[in-house]
Amino acid sequence: MRITYDPAKRERTLRERGLDFADAAEVLAGPMLTEERYVTMGLLRERVVVMVWTQRGDDQRIISMRLADEKEQQLGENRRDDG
Repeated sequence: MRITYDPAKRERTLRERGLDFADAAEVLAGPMLTEERYVTMGLLRERVVVMVWTQRGDDQRIISMRLADEKEQQLGENRRDDG
């Protein structure tokens, strides 16, 4: 598996948090300590929202939901126009 990332974000995270994206393979190779979570962007009454959720058995459990920020709204609008 190849791991990719934005070099500028890597530098910022390394500087601000002391964590290096280049070390991500070590985390991914180890045991997972949490459940898989999904981030979904969609429309709710014509507004773009971002929702984090997980699958638990037959249920889809909502972890968080918020209005999209300006950058996310633009991404959502562009994808809606393309589809």
